[in-house]
Amino acid sequence: MAACSPNRAPDRVEVGQLTEAERENDPWAALGPVVKRDPVIKLLSPVSGLEPLTWSEDHRISASSTSGISLMEVVCDVHGNKQDLVLHRTSIPVPDQVCELKVGPAEELLRAKDKFSSSSDPAMSQSFMLDRVLNPTVGVHKGILYTSWSPLGCDANGRCLLASLTLDHRLTIHSSTKRLQWTVVADLTQLYGESLEIRGYSVPGGQPSKANLLDLAELQRRYRMQTPVRMEWSSVCTTQHVQTNNECKDVGTVLLAVLMENGDLVVWQFCLPILGKDSVLSCNTIQSGVLSPSVLAWWEYEHSGRKMSGLIVGSKLGPVKILPVNLKAVKGYFTLRQPVVLWQESDQIPVHNIKCISLFHPKQNCNCSLVVAARGSYLFWCLLLISKAGLNVHNSHVTGLHSTPIVSMTASRQGSSIYTCSMDGTVKKLTPIFTDMAVAFKQEEIVLPEGLAGRRIHGIAVSPHGAYLALVSTEGMTNGQHPVSRPYQVQFVTLKTPNDAAAELLESPVQSLFKQTDLLDLVRWRVLRDKRIPALLQEELDDKVHNTGSPYLWRLKLFLVRVLYQSLQKAPVEARWRPTHEDSKVFVKDEEGGVVGEGGGGEEEVVSKLQDPEARALEEQTGEVIAWIEAVEAHLTREHMKRVLGEVYLHTWITENTSIPTRGVCDFLTSDPTYEDRAAQVLIGHIQKKMNKQTFPEYCSLCKEVLPFTDRKQAVCSNGHMWLRPRLDQEDTAGSLYILRLPPPLGL
Repeated sequence: MAACSPNRAPDRVEVGQLTEAERENDPWAALGPVVKRDPVIKLLSPVSGLEPLTWSEDHRISASSTSGISLMEVVCDVHGNKQDLVLHRTSIPVPDQVCELKVGPAEELLRAKDKFSSSSDPAMSQSFMLDRVLNPTVGVHKGILYTSWSPLGCDANGRCLLASLTLDHRLTIHSSTKRLQWTVVADLTQLYGESLEIRGYSVPGGQPSKANLLDLAELQRRYRMQTPVRMEWSSVCTTQHVQTNNECKDVGTVLLAVLMENGDLVVWQFCLPILGKDSVLSCNTIQSGVLSPSVLAWWEYEHSGRKMSGLIVGSKLGPVKILPVNLKAVKGYFTLRQPVVLWQESDQIPVHNIKCISLFHPKQNCNCSLVVAARGSYLFWCLLLISKAGLNVHNSHVTGLHSTPIVSMTASRQGSSIYTCSMDGTVKKLTPIFTDMAVAFKQEEIVLPEGLAGRRIHGIAVSPHGAYLALVSTEGMTNGQHPVSRPYQVQFVTLKTPNDAAAELLESPVQSLFKQTDLLDLVRWRVLRDKRIPALLQEELDDKVHNTGSPYLWRLKLFLVRVLYQSLQKAPVEARWRPTHEDSKVFVKDEEGGVVGEGGGGEEEVVSKLQDPEARALEEQTGEVIAWIEAVEAHLTREHMKRVLGEVYLHTWITENTSIPTRGVCDFLTSDPTYEDRAAQVLIGHIQKKMNKQTFPEYCSLCKEVLPFTDRKQAVCSNGHMWLRPRLDQEDTAGSLYILRLPPPLGL
């Protein structure tokens, strides 16, 4: 077979231009942007809490229920040919032990509870007996109240952390450092209770209270000051610290704001990665003065190179305002001088959810912040713009959006679209359109496909790049009658076409396939369904690869070719996990002395395949795609080797301390006569002069023999011990540089 160039597709691969007749009959044009995707995820327990569905930046979805958190990770699989979404499911159960808040000495607390429960004053006894926080014996609700995902890069693997708040007011942070296993990193309810006990349950900057627990008002105050209502993560704050060797090191921190029932804001500052309670740098309490707080969101703004932040707090009574957050410990970050009231009327319409979107104002030619809040059946919006005159605030309401109250609202992180859902199951999309000073909204109703229309929707969540919309729903009423049972399901619909997703991937400034998994999965779905790469996508991708040579585009090309290879494979008849019994065949002699075996028809099947023209053409096409994959992988590996050699040339000590086989890599690059790269040749010449005769070969961990660097995929010593190398043709989650050394021994 002739060698395949990585810059173009083989001639026999069917990726040619579509004719006009094919374009008119294109099934993707008839499907439209909103298409239901399988599978349907069934939840074992009813959903609970507010906004039960959230989607993280690393493409994990959390569904809150009465038994715990059901987690689903969207995986863009290149090793299977199923067209359904690939989801890895895990769960975090609700703790069996009820959370008990510390408010004082145990003996004094028991005496206070006995006093209030047996009080002759009905106002005192009833207020105590009916409060589930003060009197857990009434019965505590079990389930999840709210979940919040951190930004990327907060755990040890560069992934997202999950902060969960249970209905019994336990606030914990969970991490998934091990595959499909979640562990508790920190119990913030316990940590904050211990800090309050140390300062005598006093207000920030005040003296310890002299009142005891026998005062009902004091008991209620101590409980409410440590009862969380909502929590939200900020974006990662990166600063540079000068080390002892005068090198600058980037140090990342993240903030978690917790809104308490009494209106206090507790801001936790963590150093990254968050490994436990030792990662807590500070814990500050801010008094907001908001009565009956209900919702919380971060306000982050960048103006003239300065990053500003604040906290948006909404109330059950209606008001919304931004509070300043002092970040003196973080250089380069600023805040407001005083609180800014966005909506001041107490119209008794509770604020259900708040989203803050950073946009660019085309009229004013500057950045701006759009704050949207769900209040009943209305959508409150506020446009914040910083000019020479100061902070400009424009606000109003979007009326007539829904006929019933909004139960869920979500917004894409990489776009400006806002999605709302009401109690009657209506989902609408709002797109902001800028005017001279204010903003208008273009409203579109999302027509749900069959299987979702008419169902009762409890929550929605949009993927980071707006490719998918996840919905958790139950069966609605049929002919005016409620169903006998209400099974809860999580379903997915597309919001973009594969063509739109492909266009965004080509023009994306993110330059990371992992961060754009939702867009990538749409393109994967089309390639698997059509069994070919879209012609326009391949043509434009080849042009961009030829002009720029971007590693991101090369990885995208490799992904498409691998998916194309999987689309040409037949689905396995048996499950892959089921063991085969090919080695234990039994041969039986028939009456005429012949031998009958299980594999007797194998030769006939091979002959029939060779005679079938379609099977022969498919086999040739598969071979050419494999050659294409090998060519792209080889190019990416060589480019990565050049990057590693560049680091070695600048820092020679890396070679010795990390056992990078520099000499072997140089010999491997120069051994291929077809590989002509002037930059690599010059770099190799400089390295060889700098290293002189020094060599740092790899050694086998079993027999200590030298491992020759003759293959980019594996290394075999003279005694036959084989070691697989890491895959060098892809990026990892954090986008860091792979090292060419061997991994720890995993087996032979």
